[in-house]
Amino acid sequence: MKIFVKVKPNSKTDSVKRIDPAHFEIHTKSPPREGKANSAAINALARHLNIPKSQIKILAGAKSKQKVFEIPY
Repeated sequence: MKIFVKVKPNSKTDSVKRIDPAHFEIHTKSPPREGKANSAAINALARHLNIPKSQIKILAGAKSKQKVFEIPY
C-alpha cells in the first residue's frame, strides 16, 4: 500500500498527523541532512502504525519534503 507523507524537518516537536487513510504529515526535530529526516520519518511512521520499520520503504521523494512510502497491508 502506498502512503503519501509531507515531512517537516527541524520542527520543535516530533509528531505524526493522519490527514486521511493515505496521507500523513510528520513533524520531526531531525535536520534534512544525511538522511536523518528520512530515518526519523520512518521511525515515526513505524511507531504510529505499529509495524516494524524494516517493512517501510521510500518509493519516491528521498530528497524532497513530499514522500511516497510503501507499507504492507
